[in-house]
Amino acid sequence: MNREAFIRQHTEVLVPPLVPEVKLHLAHEAVPIWQKTEEELGEMGLPPPFWAFAWAGGQALARHVLDNPGLVRGKVILDLASGSGLVGIAAMKAGAASVLAADIDEFSGTAIAINAALNDVNLSVTTADLLQGAPQGFDVILVGDLFYEKALAARCFDFLSRAKAMVLIGDPGRSYLPKDRLEEVASYSVPVSRELEDSEIKRTAVWRIRP
Repeated sequence: MNREAFIRQHTEVLVPPLVPEVKLHLAHEAVPIWQKTEEELGEMGLPPPFWAFAWAGGQALARHVLDNPGLVRGKVILDLASGSGLVGIAAMKAGAASVLAADIDEFSGTAIAINAALNDVNLSVTTADLLQGAPQGFDVILVGDLFYEKALAARCFDFLSRAKAMVLIGDPGRSYLPKDRLEEVASYSVPVSRELEDSEIKRTAVWRIRP
């Protein structure tokens, strides 16, 4: 299976509403590409193709990074659960020294590489499960919209809590975000699809782990 050909065939080059500086291969509708992904892999009940959409948390975090480039300029960045690569691409555009975009979905890894080339930025991609190790060697860790599932959220926060890096999280109010251990640093109103969310505008915050 040629993942790059699949992505190009089933998406269009679009700009996320809140981040027009970045172009991405995105799907117009959720259900068709979800079904096509299951058909291509010959497997039913797969999670959504997260890489095919600009989720609210990622849009808010990318906007925050572009508006505050000093957060990442000249620094080594980890974009955790990168999806389409939106946040990592924004970090590179804001002047990051390097970005490692990490996502365990092989389709996502391919999409990130395609989208990085589309935006004329160079970043590294890994599909390894970084949550199994320790977060070492990064100045800043960026996390867009990862707290939607209980077990994953717990693993993610344990990983982030051990980091010496600054951690910024973009989140539109997912159920398992540990707000009591975070402080809000910015808020955005993000246009999203009703196919994916419960409203067309999601209030989305950028959070930092409390010192």
